[in-house]
Amino acid sequence: MAALTSRAAESRNGQAKSAHPKKVVVIGDSLIYGYGDIEGGGWVERLRRQWMDPSQPGPIIYNLGVRGDGVQRVARRLDGEFKLRGELRRRVPDILVLSVGLNDSARIGRSIGRPIMDRVAFTQELYGLLDQATQLCPTFFVGMVPVNEAAMPYADILHFSNSDQIHYNQITRHACAARQIPYLDLFQRWQSQGQAWCNERLCEDGLHPNVLGYRTLVQEISVWEPLMQALV
Repeated sequence: MAALTSRAAESRNGQAKSAHPKKVVVIGDSLIYGYGDIEGGGWVERLRRQWMDPSQPGPIIYNLGVRGDGVQRVARRLDGEFKLRGELRRRVPDILVLSVGLNDSARIGRSIGRPIMDRVAFTQELYGLLDQATQLCPTFFVGMVPVNEAAMPYADILHFSNSDQIHYNQITRHACAARQIPYLDLFQRWQSQGQAWCNERLCEDGLHPNVLGYRTLVQEISVWEPLMQALV
């Protein structure tokens, strides 16, 4: 965040000042919506509030997160939602941030039950979503965070596991790399800290980040150089 503020100040003081702040559409599931953050409303909302000072305006952020969404549902609403956020006539948003995939990895009924979307179908649907997104504007992807398997099943029916997440995360990372879409691999970052560290940042449901989790997310995303560079 400090890096973005510094670059924004340099832009205001120089000749490269933009006539309009960047407009950012952030679309995906509950990680975008911010469910679990009773303090700040999630990482998207925390950034949005930081950039709302009229004396030092930052990017304009639209939170289009919907709880429970998977790749198919995001793809269905992406084009329409994107084009409605241009604000000014004949303008569309400048940047698109995606974050989706965890809900597709859930297994129904039991830990070895059928996945909501198997890996082959997920791969095909994800490719379509990413290709659709990159036709609209520069695209970035924020990955999923690990779950606490001991808290499963979620809602008494859905079983999420880190072992399944590994595969869906790899599919997403490789698909983004093939399209030169910057990918923030939160799953690997969080797992590298250990399960106890992760559990401290998850709600009792084992699925959604808590207040500390979203504080951690906003810190990581605020120093994610590809996105911060694009926002100036």
